[in-house]
This record gives sequence, C-alpha cells and structure tokens, in this order.
Amino acid sequence: MMADLSGKKAFVTGGARGIGAAIVRRLARDGAELAFTYVGSRDTAEALAAEIVSNGGKAQAIQADSADAAALSGAIAKAADRMGGLDILVANAGVFTPGTIDEFKLDDFDRTLAVNVRGVFVAAQEAARHLGSGGRIITIGSTNAGRAPFPGMAPYAMSKAAVAGLVRGLARDLGPRGITVNNVQPGPVDTDMNPDSGDFAAMVRASTALNRYADVSEIAAFVAWLSSAEASYLTGASLTIDGGFQA
Repeated sequence: MMADLSGKKAFVTGGARGIGAAIVRRLARDGAELAFTYVGSRDTAEALAAEIVSNGGKAQAIQADSADAAALSGAIAKAADRMGGLDILVANAGVFTPGTIDEFKLDDFDRTLAVNVRGVFVAAQEAARHLGSGGRIITIGSTNAGRAPFPGMAPYAMSKAAVAGLVRGLARDLGPRGITVNNVQPGPVDTDMNPDSGDFAAMVRASTALNRYADVSEIAAFVAWLSSAEASYLTGASLTIDGGFQA
C-alpha cells in the first residue's frame, strides 16, 4: 500500500544512507517532494537525489551536520523556502559509538548528545516555524531507549530515551497547532552499520521473535504511514518496530 503524500514537502536528516535513504525513497514514491541532509557522503547523496528525479520525483541533497545547529536550521529554512513550505520532518540522523563507562571518551559522549538529542531538538524547532496544521514531526529513536541488552550502550541508550521524552513534550507544545509528533523505535535493522551478517548477527536474530533483522523498507513504510492523513490522531507516542526484540 502507498500513503498519499502528493503535494507534501518533506525534510529528512541523515537521508543519504541506511534507514534515512529508505525513508527518502519511500516518501518520494508516495508523492512527496524531498530535501535531505548528509555529512560526508556527497556522491551517495547526490546519486540518491538524481535517482528520485529520474523517476519523476523532486529531491535535493543538502550538506549539513546535525551537530552543527546553525547549519542544520539553515538547511531546513533553505529547503522550506525552495520547496514553498514544509509538511513533514523526519529527524533520522544519529550516531552510535560503543564503549563501556570505564573507556568511553567525553568527546564521543558530547557528539552523541549533539547529534542524537540536540540535533533532533534543533530540527524540530526550525521545522515548527514552517509547519502548518496537519504537519508531521517524526523522530527515529531506538528500541534501546527502553532496553540496553549489551554492555557499551549507555550513552546511546540515554540519548534515545531523551528523544522519547522530547517527543512527548513537543506533542503537547504543537498539538494546539494541529501538528503531530511521534517517535519510531526500530530494533535490529540490516544496514551497513549493523549488517545481518556481522559478528553478533546470529545472537541478535535469536533475540527477536521473528528471528530476523528488519529491512530498511519496513521502517520506511511505517514512517510513510505516520506522515499520512491516516495517522492524524496519533501523537506523543514512541512506537516500537522491532520484530519482537522486546517481547
């Protein structure tokens, strides 16, 4: 099934690879015009934008690090101006640096918070300036907000738990304006950063009820539905899509 996003203007942070790229492709397929950010993968980002254009869609890739508040807010403002408005924000950009408490570097801790928490707030704050009634803010959190199953995940888990709390508050702030705010919490997803053929893949698969990783398209489909009119009464929620990882 396709969500009807015809005429909608969407902005995706971290949209060049992995889950972000799948979201960009799905929203474009469902009719939305896209702008998305990337940090270092310029060729990959521009190829994705070109792919969407060649398929009859509209997309632009913008270089902006979510840890840089000025760059991120400027990118959203620029995209909204170019597209003639904004209807959907997907705050997808995130980082994960593993390490236990006795070895975790403070610089890595600060970057985790800068991208995974402050970057989400900055993106939502700027997007809210352009969204009208029916607008959507969707964050990509993690099932690790509620469960840290392995050592070395404390700062990452904390950052994703913070996003879940932020979403609840933003839903209250923006609800009177008819804007919904929701948090998608994926479990294991097959990406280049977390491949289903990695060293721990068998153990991770066995931890899910479905005994497999998600495909990125499954997360993107969930985001597309949340972006649609059918999800108009859902807000302030953290929605887990993890194949039974927490069952």
